[in-house]
Amino acid sequence: MKYSILFLTTVLSALSVAHAEEIGSVDTVFKLIGPDHKIVVEAFDDPDVKNVTCYLSRAKTGGIKGGLGLAEDTSDAAISCQQTGPVELSEAISTGKKEGEVVFKKRTSLVFKKLQVVRFYDKKRNTLAYLAYSDKLVDGSPKNAISAVPIMPWK
Repeated sequence: MKYSILFLTTVLSALSVAHAEEIGSVDTVFKLIGPDHKIVVEAFDDPDVKNVTCYLSRAKTGGIKGGLGLAEDTSDAAISCQQTGPVELSEAISTGKKEGEVVFKKRTSLVFKKLQVVRFYDKKRNTLAYLAYSDKLVDGSPKNAISAVPIMPWK
């Protein structure tokens, strides 16, 4: 029973996380066998805030291990989020009940490492802040990036 609840919680939390669409990539290191190392640019829409899109660039390891999904990507990432229409905040976000919610998650190693984007709402400045960072099961990385989206009237 305990494992059923854990599994159900994991599945439900994964449903609320956005999935990225690859916009493009550039090769950074040529690999004779397997795919090249590259920087990937991806876009995702915030699943709980209408009309906010985030663009994320991240390193992707190539080579034989990278091609098989066994390589560990570096913790380097950059993020830029934009308002693309009239922003609509849910009551849970505007009241602070969904503070620090993970809105994007991507596995960057076979098992233990992932890149995450977390949303914060700064009520005083009427701004959404998106923090991108990488973590591991044992220890994370201090490398991070942030993007702020001031909520403006849309005309």
